[in-house]
Amino acid sequence: MIALRFSKCVVIFAFLVPSVCALDTFIAAVYEHAVILPNRTEKPVSKEEALLLMNKNIDVLEKAVKLAAKQGAHIIVTPEDGIYGWVFTRESIYPYLEDIPAPEVNWIPCRDPQRFGYTPVQERLSCLAKDNSIYVVVNIGDKKPCNASDPHCPPDGRYQYNTDVVFDSKGRLVARYHKYNLFAPEIQFDFPTDPELVTFDTPFGKFGIFTCFDIFSHHPAVAVVNEFQVDSVLYPTAWYNTLPLLSAVPFHSAWARAMGVNLLAANTHNTSMHMTGSGIYAPEAVKVYHYDMETESGQLMLSELKSQPRSDPAYPAAIDWGAYAKSVKPFPSDQLDFPGMIYFDKFTFTELKENMGNYTVCQKDLCCHLSYKMSENRADEVYALGAFDGLHTVEGQYYLQICTFLKCQTTALRTCGEPVGSAFTKFEEFSLSGTFATSYVFPQIVLSGSQLAPERHYEVSRDGRLRSRSGAPLPVLVTALYGRVFEKDPPRLGQGPGKLQ
Repeated sequence: MIALRFSKCVVIFAFLVPSVCALDTFIAAVYEHAVILPNRTEKPVSKEEALLLMNKNIDVLEKAVKLAAKQGAHIIVTPEDGIYGWVFTRESIYPYLEDIPAPEVNWIPCRDPQRFGYTPVQERLSCLAKDNSIYVVVNIGDKKPCNASDPHCPPDGRYQYNTDVVFDSKGRLVARYHKYNLFAPEIQFDFPTDPELVTFDTPFGKFGIFTCFDIFSHHPAVAVVNEFQVDSVLYPTAWYNTLPLLSAVPFHSAWARAMGVNLLAANTHNTSMHMTGSGIYAPEAVKVYHYDMETESGQLMLSELKSQPRSDPAYPAAIDWGAYAKSVKPFPSDQLDFPGMIYFDKFTFTELKENMGNYTVCQKDLCCHLSYKMSENRADEVYALGAFDGLHTVEGQYYLQICTFLKCQTTALRTCGEPVGSAFTKFEEFSLSGTFATSYVFPQIVLSGSQLAPERHYEVSRDGRLRSRSGAPLPVLVTALYGRVFEKDPPRLGQGPGKLQ
């Protein structure tokens, strides 16, 4: 069991009510779950058959919940699609859905299961939380009837939402969040009309919640942090790793650092779809993470976190991401730039030809500067510095500014930007910066084997440089400053011009 270091208790009318304790730290848990999937079918199964499949998955989650609770965890997060998977049409997912009320109804399903109709899944999850005295976070499906008076009502007369629910340690429903930014294949669900900024308070801090693809958008991900000053974010996800820049652990840990919050990220585990990578991340450090493409089993992780990280002396200082890069002249070079693709985005690259040097590569308004020193310049590995300044348009539209240096897949320059898993070239020093037009930049360093670089080996300076610290040379796969320029995003369908997503 992990022992808590501090607690503060405030006694209010002690002769009438028990004291209320505010914890300075808490134990967080996330579970990466290998989901038991239903058979693919266009025809809906019966409610009984759907419940049987969901209970098989909840049986697995129950073991994780009980183990986490025995080890002192206050809250556990489980993955998106964690109780029924994702192989559905709009019609075939319907038997898996329940009507989930708003938390304001003050409902403990475990004690009053019939209050809102047929809700066996919510009842079981509520009892799991109550019986183990732990907050439980699960992703399930919500259904809401509508009629012809609603101009947006689907032809089948109902809305279907990808939904996160949170039950507190007494089994009470305290949060319900409808995923706002659906990924392209999620044809079984409807988009909510408006983004929901969902928060709730606990004795161990203020929490926000959103799901998977939401992390790329201003609403709700940035908005819930900035507008409500949450301390921690709960993040169920079904994330398939897309190397080199969109692997779950590096991106999620970078987001937590840049946004200055704790992030509890629970991914599904399915190696055939490259789904793995869960973790518990604090603003100042990665607490624990799991990345496993070798086995098919789930994994429970626990770590102690600060309940209010902003009040801690170690809280990271604000960063001016373009300060350094805008203050220096581009490094001169006589070599030609070349194009390359990363996840359908056309980057401008320049090759790192020597074992040490200074390079600049530009695209539109973004110039990326790199200074580096390799232990040796290997003939069998090629590295390149790349820049992208533009609108990403595949499986979503969002504006990016990215500076990266990475290992090319082969020694052929045309493979720069293609996925690669191992590297033998080691960098003794590096400093990467860019002339960013945004304050939302997510720094990441991925080493050979898709492992994270330890924090002791690098730092982010206040003037926007991602640079190495003295220490062991690092076998770098990719280093990136991944910027999001929200004000350049196109308006979402149905939104007014200029509304941030």
